Amino acid sequence: MRGRSRIEALAVIAAAAFFSTRAAWGQSANIDSSVPNLPGSNNSLLGTPPGAGGGSFNVAPGQSGILGGRPGPTTSHGIPTSIATPGGMPSATNPSTLGVTAPQPTAVGAQSFYGSLALPNEKEDEGPESGLTVDIAIERFKTQNLDLLAKQYEIPMARADTLNTGLRANPIFYADGQLVPYGSYSKARPGGQTQYDVNITYPLDVTHKRQARIVSAQRAEKVLEALYQDAVRNGLDGLYSAFVDVLAARQTVIYSRKSVEGYIKVLNATEKLYKKDQKSRADFNRVSIQTNNARYGLQDAEVNLLKAKRSLATLLNFPREEADQLEVRGTIQDHEPPPPSLDELKKIAIDYRADVLAFRLGISVAEAAVTLQKRNAYPDVYVLWQPYTFQNNTPYGLKSPTSWALGITGTMPVYNRNQGGIQRAVLNVSQSRLQLENAERQAIIDVEIAYREYEISRRLVEQLKQDTIPLAFQVKEDTYQLYDRGELNVVAFLDAEREYNDTVKLYLDTLVRHRRSMLGLNTAVGLRILP
Repeated sequence: MRGRSRIEALAVIAAAAFFSTRAAWGQSANIDSSVPNLPGSNNSLLGTPPGAGGGSFNVAPGQSGILGGRPGPTTSHGIPTSIATPGGMPSATNPSTLGVTAPQPTAVGAQSFYGSLALPNEKEDEGPESGLTVDIAIERFKTQNLDLLAKQYEIPMARADTLNTGLRANPIFYADGQLVPYGSYSKARPGGQTQYDVNITYPLDVTHKRQARIVSAQRAEKVLEALYQDAVRNGLDGLYSAFVDVLAARQTVIYSRKSVEGYIKVLNATEKLYKKDQKSRADFNRVSIQTNNARYGLQDAEVNLLKAKRSLATLLNFPREEADQLEVRGTIQDHEPPPPSLDELKKIAIDYRADVLAFRLGISVAEAAVTLQKRNAYPDVYVLWQPYTFQNNTPYGLKSPTSWALGITGTMPVYNRNQGGIQRAVLNVSQSRLQLENAERQAIIDVEIAYREYEISRRLVEQLKQDTIPLAFQVKEDTYQLYDRGELNVVAFLDAEREYNDTVKLYLDTLVRHRRSMLGLNTAVGLRILP
C-alpha cells in the first residue's frame, strides 16, 4: 500500500510537470525572428558576412547524445551531451542568403526650385573661415553618425562571439542512488544491494574542434571589420550628397538674389519709361510680375538652403538648435587637377575597396569552415571518474563497502557523421570565390561609370563656362540696352531674360552635377581621390 502511494505521487508530479510545461509554451513571446534587422534581434546590421555559408561554429550534427554514467553494463544515467558543450558562436547570418548586403546611404534628394537665376559678378563665396569643411564633416560623420555608431557595435559583439567559441566545456557532476527498495530489503524480501554513486564526466576534444572554432571566429571578425568599413564608405556617399546640397542651395540663393537685383533694375527703368508714356501699363505690370516671381524664387531658395542644412546636420548628429545656424565652407567649382587614369583607379578599387576586401576575407572564413566541419565529423570522447560508490549491506548484517571507478565513452569512428556538412563547406569555398569575382567586377563597373560621369560633367562645365555663358550674358546685356532705349518691346525683352535664366540654371545644375561626380568617384574607388 505504501509503495502504491509513492507511485501515485510520482504520477501526479509527472502530470503536473507536463501540463505546466505546456502552459509555459503557450505563454511564450510571439516574436517573428525571421524579420531581418528586427530591433533587439541578433541579426547583424552589417548584412550577411561573405563566406558564412559553410556552417556555424557549433558542434557537429549527431554529436549531442547520452553520456554513460559509469563503465560497464550498468544502466545509463541519461546525461545529454549538450550541457557539456560550450555555446557556439551565435549566428548573425542566414545561410540561405548569399553575399553581403551593402548598407544603404541616407538618401538626400535635390531640392526643387522656383524662380529665376542670374550670374553674380563677384567670385564664388566659399563660406566663413570657421565653416564646416568636407574634411571636418567626414571626421564628425565617422564618430557621431547614429547609424554608424549602432553598426560599430557589431565589431565588439564579434569579439565576444570569438571569446564564446573558445570556452572549454565544464565537467559534469552527477549523483544517484540505484536499487532503492519500496520499503526495505530483508531475508524474506532479498534484493539489492542499494548503491549510491557520485560521478564526474569530462569531455575530451580529441579532434581539436575548439581550436577550429576559434580560427573561424577570428576570421569572421576580420570580415565584419571590413563590412563596417564598407558601411562607412556607403555612408560617406550620403554625406557627400548632403554637403553638396548645402553648397548648391547656398549658391542658388546667391544667384536668386542677383536675379532679384536685376529685375528691380529693369522695373525701375520700365517705371521711368511708363511715366514718359514710352511704355504701357501692361508692360509695367509684366515686369512687376516677373520681379515678384524673382522675389518668390529667392524665398524658395532660402527655404531649400535651410532644408539642406538640416539634412546635413541630421547626418552629423548636430543638436536641433544648431542646425539652422550651420555654416559650411566649400565650393562647387572644380579647381583640382584631374584624378589618376582609369586603369589606376580600377586597380585601387580592387586593392582597397572595403566590400571587395570583405569578400576576399570571406574566402578564408569559408576555408576555415571546411577545417571545422572535418573536425566536427566525430564527437568528443568522455572520461568518467566515479570517486565514490557506496553499497549498502546493512539489511544483511554485513559491512558496507565503498569503491571507485574510471571509464571512457567514445564513438567508434566507423562512419563520418558530418559528410553533408563537409561537402557544404567545400562548396561554399567555391561559391565564395565566385562572389569575390563578382564583387571585383562590380567595383570595376562602378569606377568606370563614376569616371565617365566625371569626365562628361567636367567637359560640359568647361563648354558652358567658355562658350555658352558669355554668349547668353552678351545677349542679355544687348537686349537690355535696346529695351532701355525704348527700341525693344517688353515681350521680346522678357523672352531674352527667360533664355538667359535657363542657361544659368543649366550651368548651375552642371556645376553641381560635376561636384557630385568628384565625390562619387571617391565612393566608387573606396579612397579619397578628390577633395
